[in-house]
Amino acid sequence: MHLIDELEQRAAVEPSLFRAQLLREDVMRLRKLAELASSAPDVETYRRAARRLGWTAQDARTGEISEPLNRLLDAVREAQGQVADAAAEQRVREAWTELTRVRMERLIGCLSTPVPKPVD
Repeated sequence: MHLIDELEQRAAVEPSLFRAQLLREDVMRLRKLAELASSAPDVETYRRAARRLGWTAQDARTGEISEPLNRLLDAVREAQGQVADAAAEQRVREAWTELTRVRMERLIGCLSTPVPKPVD
């Protein structure tokens, strides 16, 4: 997957040690996901194992990101079955972008101080 290569390159030049570590962890998850997509005997086995790759701490909150995660799982499985298909790579990238956005909103957002919504 081109996405793995891109994330590895970003991690190599990332000045923040913290961000570089997060990128390396994502690369590890995506490598395991690609391996599962190629080796799992059926879709349910693949999905069950793929949901436990540490998408959240101890996968305790993975259920909160299940919708975009499932899109990524489907896109990766589809891409693994094809040879250098640009459209499949694009679906993986779009699913990854959505998963990352939701993961940050839900998991990082929960650490911020709540700000009251403006009153109309």
